[in-house]
Amino acid sequence: MEGFSLSAFAAECHVADPERFTGLCGRFFELLAEANSRINLTRITLREDFEIKHVADSLFLARCFPEIASGRRRIADIGCGAGFPSVVLAAAFPELEVTAIDSTQKKIAFVSDAARELGLANLHPVAGRAVELARMPDFSGKFEIVTARAVATAEKLCREGRRLLGPRGRFILYKTPGQTEELAALTSDRSIRWETTPVFDLPGGAGSRLFFVGTRS
Repeated sequence: MEGFSLSAFAAECHVADPERFTGLCGRFFELLAEANSRINLTRITLREDFEIKHVADSLFLARCFPEIASGRRRIADIGCGAGFPSVVLAAAFPELEVTAIDSTQKKIAFVSDAARELGLANLHPVAGRAVELARMPDFSGKFEIVTARAVATAEKLCREGRRLLGPRGRFILYKTPGQTEELAALTSDRSIRWETTPVFDLPGGAGSRLFFVGTRS
C-alpha cells in the first residue's frame, strides 16, 4: 500500500475538491475508531487499510460511473453498516442526496452522528429494512440508484430493494469476481436487465471487484 494517495485517487474518481474530501475522511476515520471501541463496526483499524479497503473501494462507484459525480441524483445505500459507501459518497459529492439504510439501530446512530460531525447535510440515515421502507410514499420509486456493499446476495437485494427504484433506475451492487454465479438467480425478474462491469483491482493489491448493474425498464 506504499505510495497510495487518497487525494490523488479521489481526483481520479472525479471528486471536485480532493483535499476537502481527504480531510473529511480523516475525521471520519477518527470517529469510526472511537465508536469501534464501543460497538463492532469494522475489523479494519489501520488508517492505510481504511483508506483503501473502505474509502477507495466505496469511491470506485464514481470511477466506474462518472455521471454520479455531477447532478443531484438520489442514491439509496441498503445495509449501509458503518457508512460504506454512503458516507464516502456524500462526502465526495455534495450534490448527491444519499439515503443510508440499515436495520441495526446502533449502526444508523453512528452514521447519523458522523453525518452531523462531518456536516453532511446531503446524507440521510434511516433505520429500517429496505423491503418495508419501499412500501412507504417517501421511499417508493424515489431513487435513481440503489447500491449495496458486502451485504447480501444480489437476488435478495433485488427482491427487497426493487420498489425503491424510480423509472429507468439502476441497481449498482458492489461484488467480487467470485460472486458472479449470483447472476443466475436474477433472470426471473424480466423488468430489470442485468450486466456486469469489467473487473477492477483495488490499490495496493487489496483485492478485485466488479459491479452488478441492473437497469429497470
